[in-house]
Amino acid sequence: MLKNEYLKSCYRALSQRNEHETEFLQAALELLESVDIIIDEYPHYEKMNIIERILEPERIIQFRVSWMNDKNEVCVNRGYRVQYNSLKGPYKGGLRFHPSVNLSIMKFLAFEQTFKNALTSLSLGGSKGGSDFDPKGKSDFEIMRFSQSFISELYRHIGPDVDIPAGDIGVGQKEIGYMYGYYKKICNEITGAFTGKGKRYGGSLVRKEATGYGLCYFVDEVLKTFHDTGFKDKKVIVSGSGNVAIYAAEKAIELGAQVIAMSDSSGYIYKRGGIDLDIIKKIKENKSERIKAYLDEDDKATYGNTPSDIWKYKCDIAMPCATQNELDYKSALKLINNNVMIVAEGANMPTTYKAVELLKKHNVLYAPGKAANAGGVIVSGLEMAQNTSRYAWSFKRIDSKLDSIMREMFHEIHRTSKRYDREKDLLFGANVLSFHKIAKAMMEQGVL
Repeated sequence: MLKNEYLKSCYRALSQRNEHETEFLQAALELLESVDIIIDEYPHYEKMNIIERILEPERIIQFRVSWMNDKNEVCVNRGYRVQYNSLKGPYKGGLRFHPSVNLSIMKFLAFEQTFKNALTSLSLGGSKGGSDFDPKGKSDFEIMRFSQSFISELYRHIGPDVDIPAGDIGVGQKEIGYMYGYYKKICNEITGAFTGKGKRYGGSLVRKEATGYGLCYFVDEVLKTFHDTGFKDKKVIVSGSGNVAIYAAEKAIELGAQVIAMSDSSGYIYKRGGIDLDIIKKIKENKSERIKAYLDEDDKATYGNTPSDIWKYKCDIAMPCATQNELDYKSALKLINNNVMIVAEGANMPTTYKAVELLKKHNVLYAPGKAANAGGVIVSGLEMAQNTSRYAWSFKRIDSKLDSIMREMFHEIHRTSKRYDREKDLLFGANVLSFHKIAKAMMEQGVL
């Protein structure tokens, strides 16, 4: 619970204004609980009302998206873009197409993105957007028509020096391509207005792999620092089977680990001797099948139809890479009882508030998503740099930069935690470090 009266009043007012936005309030409280420990050192933050200003997004854009399906029926969805904070640079964040999308989720994602981007030391602000449109089961033409209609509303509010969208759940290279192509047509310009583009028209190598690879580089450095070890010979569970999960699993295996379980929204697979990632790629990237299809290729694996049961197996490293609040208190307790070394978030806020508190109570290393999954935005920033120079960098060069930035980010967070005698509390370190970066920029730029 918060102790500082100023923070209490700010959070109370936020809760009253946004009482139904549970995901947003969860993210805000997590940050404030870390700031609560250090706020008395900085009375000028209260004088300039920094907290209340940080908790309020700069701009929220909501719009109707009308489009035609293949039956010539008119369909209507709701679109969003939350431009949360631009103090450190142009807004930057993904677009999510999923039925669960609502304002609370968009605000929480944009809020987290702001602090994540600050941790990377790139000159980027934070934003997030998307729609409750579900691309599953839609034809390519339906996805194209929806994407073009979506960007016909959003184009007024984005641009390479204003707000640069990227992909997220339900938005991959195909959807980015449709939106970027239509943006170029209606704006009559060729700029780096999107990241996550195809390599043939300004995209970057390593973009698909970035979040998963970056997660492993971060975890590897954490393990080296606290346990004098790395991924070699470790048992790893990775929830999810999208880009983040697949490439986190790929890098973990490359670094010497065994990935013993993966999942999707319908269930999970487990194999004691390690999953064959080539089969996962075949069924997920090439065929877009459910993960249960893995059993058709490997009869030594087992399947469970409850995705959350994936955490019951003994592992050294747990990497939730699916969606928010997927790892709950009961799942965290199972991991603790099985002596897990670290829980590292590949998705955005996949661990519930109570589960995080439990992990910290039992001294389990916890790598929060705002730091551990920052690889995607880092390579997006590198894509923007390549677009500006009109030059494409090699895979090796980009991967090397990603590796060094993720490892240095951990050490910067670690130094912050150590300063307050909370060495193993990486959530605290990430929150305090990113908060200071935003708050100082706010102080220097005056009341805006």
